[in-house]
Amino acid sequence: MRILVTGGAGFIGSQYVRTLLEDGYPGYEGAEVTVLDLLTYAGNTANLPMDHPRLTFVRGDVGDAALLDGLLPGHGAVVHFAAESHVDRSIAGAGAFARTNMLGTQALMEAALKAGTGRVVHVSTDEVYGSIDEGSWDEAEPVDPNSPYSASKAGSDIMALAYHRTHGLDVSVTRCTNNYGPNQHPEKLIPRFITNLLEGQKVPLYGDGGNVREWLHVEDHCRAVHQVLTRGRAGRVYNVGGGEDRTNLEITELLLELCGADASAVERVEDRAGHDRRYSVDDTRIREELGYAPLVPFERGLARTVAWYADNPAWWKPLRRTGVRT
Repeated sequence: MRILVTGGAGFIGSQYVRTLLEDGYPGYEGAEVTVLDLLTYAGNTANLPMDHPRLTFVRGDVGDAALLDGLLPGHGAVVHFAAESHVDRSIAGAGAFARTNMLGTQALMEAALKAGTGRVVHVSTDEVYGSIDEGSWDEAEPVDPNSPYSASKAGSDIMALAYHRTHGLDVSVTRCTNNYGPNQHPEKLIPRFITNLLEGQKVPLYGDGGNVREWLHVEDHCRAVHQVLTRGRAGRVYNVGGGEDRTNLEITELLLELCGADASAVERVEDRAGHDRRYSVDDTRIREELGYAPLVPFERGLARTVAWYADNPAWWKPLRRTGVRT
């Protein structure tokens, strides 16, 4: 089996690729992997075992139709992680999000259809549902995005599903909660706060810190994606939850403790425009249909994540110098 992984040099995609190459998914031992990644600021070949004999790396744009037409033949499956994914960046400039997330997904679905690719998983986000004050979204909830980022992902989901309904493409969509873990770019909340604290800087907490997110370790997310790849139904959306709801203030307090800091390290900043108050997904479908359940307890996973950043400053310090506002 040869699998194409778009965005495979990014945080989540690289975790999936590394696990594949470590034969961590039963039945896929020996799988050959092609990674397609443009290596924008969030893509990093240091996330990948570049000299692995079963890895082929292609630097390129997921929206490049000619490149895709030459690349897709011979691949039995595609896992589509490639996306612009930071809300703050989408507020500052939405064009790249529309191009990569929407037009890139359309180009990939078209190329997969032409190549007769057997299976496609399109990886998305719970942010497409918008904000929910109480309860949880299931997959029947209509999309109602609030940021340019989530709007572009909602559009990409609809495009992928349209290729199933119109052309019969064997594609499923996953919508996950907030991920955390090693190798995450330090623009995101958890690694940004960890690296700020490790460097003795303050952490910027939006608003009152009461925004609620459901957290999922990247290893659990990738296991869920692979279960959808192998056993998910075509044309189906699968929510992927972590079962760990925390306010941003609670996350901050945990990180202060793990990094040996106190409340004086917190700097309150003006809230983000269009900041969703709460996300929560009902992931009954993937649990009952595919037997998925997260395995990494949040506080243990968070401690492991802090330890990884403490042990790997050579990985994150250059990224902070080139792309993180503190």
